[in-house]
Amino acid sequence: LAPMSEVAGRLATQAGAFMLGRPAGGSGILLGGVPGVAAGKVLVIGGGIVGANAARMAVGLGADVTVLDRSIDRLRELDQLFAGTIQTGYATGLEVESRLTEADLVIGAVLVKGAKAPHVVSRGQLALMKPRSVLVDVSIDQGGCFETSHPTTHTDPVYEVDGVSHYCVANMPGAVPITSTRALTNATLPYVVRLADGAEDALRADPGFLGGLSVRDGHLIDRAVATDQGRGWTEPEEALAAPAAMRQDHSYV
Repeated sequence: LAPMSEVAGRLATQAGAFMLGRPAGGSGILLGGVPGVAAGKVLVIGGGIVGANAARMAVGLGADVTVLDRSIDRLRELDQLFAGTIQTGYATGLEVESRLTEADLVIGAVLVKGAKAPHVVSRGQLALMKPRSVLVDVSIDQGGCFETSHPTTHTDPVYEVDGVSHYCVANMPGAVPITSTRALTNATLPYVVRLADGAEDALRADPGFLGGLSVRDGHLIDRAVATDQGRGWTEPEEALAAPAAMRQDHSYV
């Protein structure tokens, strides 16, 4: 999924910068500023692949960028990667609140693998934000990381809550299908070839494939999905080791 995260992160900044324009209902801030006028402030919550790519685009536009995360190791990596061109902060509730007051664009890039994204900005906290500022929720495919988020579409991408514009398009990479398709194909084709040679052999030989097993013979394998839905699950090794006579002839990876 890394290529799609890269595309979504870069699109998030691009979309947010556009939505800050007054014709789109934004505050009228140019993220890069101009000589004599300060750059806009971008707050990225989540320092993974999405967040890092959103920050990269924002830095490229000349914005004042802050990235928050709960992994000190990841913040160190980002500090080195961006060579001091961004600020970093530990993502406590208090830190998020203090940064919201000055942000023109907030990008939610929080991901919990296989589970619903946690809410990092509540509706009450929208009152801390500047009028006509913009939230972009890249986590919307996992339920959204802002309490006021709900999925939108590319044809109707934005809505307003308490004076703050929300851009919550599901499947953001769908806006750039040529780039997205090529990037995804580059990443997935080697795996498709291995599966075509035999899914059963691929599962047994590669822990990565086994970790991607979601459902087998009617049994839920993915622990995070099962926990989120309040259901039981079967460990992948146990499902794979079941006698052939007890299994139907299919697997889903």
